[in-house]
Amino acid sequence: MSFLRALMSTARRSRRVSPRPVGRPSATDEDLLLDAPDERIAPALVAAAQGRYAPAAALLAATREGAEWENRDRYTLRLAAFAHHRQDWLTDWLLAAPQDPDALLVKAELEVRRALESPAPADRLRPAGPLIDAAAAGAPCDPVPWRIALDHARGTQAAHDTFEALWGQAIRRSSHHYGCHVAALKYLAAQGSTYRECFDFAEQAADDALPGSLIQALPLRAAFALLADRPPAWGATGEQPLAVDLSARIDKAADLAITLSAEYTPGDPWAAEVRNLLAYVLVCRERWADAVEQFRMIGPYATSFPWAWLTEDPLGRFLELRDTARSLAGEGPAPEAGRTKPEGARKWTHGRSRSDGHYA
Repeated sequence: MSFLRALMSTARRSRRVSPRPVGRPSATDEDLLLDAPDERIAPALVAAAQGRYAPAAALLAATREGAEWENRDRYTLRLAAFAHHRQDWLTDWLLAAPQDPDALLVKAELEVRRALESPAPADRLRPAGPLIDAAAAGAPCDPVPWRIALDHARGTQAAHDTFEALWGQAIRRSSHHYGCHVAALKYLAAQGSTYRECFDFAEQAADDALPGSLIQALPLRAAFALLADRPPAWGATGEQPLAVDLSARIDKAADLAITLSAEYTPGDPWAAEVRNLLAYVLVCRERWADAVEQFRMIGPYATSFPWAWLTEDPLGRFLELRDTARSLAGEGPAPEAGRTKPEGARKWTHGRSRSDGHYA
């Protein structure tokens, strides 16, 4: 059995019903902020900026006790991203409670994040292993340490059997965990799997996903991987077009993500990153009317990913391409000359992302 088939088989054997996370709707407006926090984590980030860790500790404890694994993963990512620039509150937390599984989880994510962004990630990742083990031991039912372990395995170029064992541990705890599936897709890409193999895994996972699960957007991430390496030629001569089957799979992924997006309220922060990614893919496919609708559904929640992969000014690029889509869909003024198409993205398996999401 191939490694890819083994991952799919393990996931299918472990499928069970899990609750769908519900995002709180937010009113649509034009006052965009990049990576705006939702109302639960915002107080924790404000407190961390003041050097206080108690709100972050209370938030992550609530997600652990309530088995809110998707929220727990998202909030861990956001807190680790904040600690990447200011760590005093996390240091104080670990000094006060060195065995706290929530503090250990943020520390593990922070160290893996730092290592993956370094010039020699494999060397810097090895010392993070004990931190991940401690976080997993402190919360035996939590899949998030295992998602971090999957990212760690990708960075250390772990063998397939090692990754498969970690994957089994992750989905045994939460068979529909979005972050773990994204981690598996990134590992496949980093190991040199073909675009078709990445689509195979992503499409199978989407087929097996629960209604409303963000795993249904996994093929969209496979589409982005392809577009990141093969940006649209925009009519340039001498460019080799995409194979017909891959082009069709990109559109199929976008259509599935459009259906998923429609299940969430406009301006819902839970679906924001998927909608931002979907808007980019639709712009790449020159599906202007569909792109305009997703920009509308995003509301105030512009996210770093994928725009930070295009430019040093992600919010500016978001606004620029939103206006371009509106213009070419016949819903706005003409864009400035020479600013009507997106550039190609950096290669997602090796580039350094500034996103707080699952492509970090």
